[in-house]
Amino acid sequence: MTDYPKSLIKSLIKNVKEYPRFSTEEIEKFCWMAVHEHKHGVLPSEYDIREIDEDLYLELLREFKSNIY
Repeated sequence: MTDYPKSLIKSLIKNVKEYPRFSTEEIEKFCWMAVHEHKHGVLPSEYDIREIDEDLYLELLREFKSNIY
């Protein structure tokens, strides 16, 4: 697993919380959106199948959940 800078994770967490209709019930979806936007520069479209950085997604999800609960 890659070691990501804490500043990147904090920035992505901030982005997730600012998305319209953000919901903790759909945290996986919103974390995926943030990682997609980070990698590709845009939010995903409805049928976007471009790959994301899976390790970054899992790290973001882990950090986000540890800060919520």
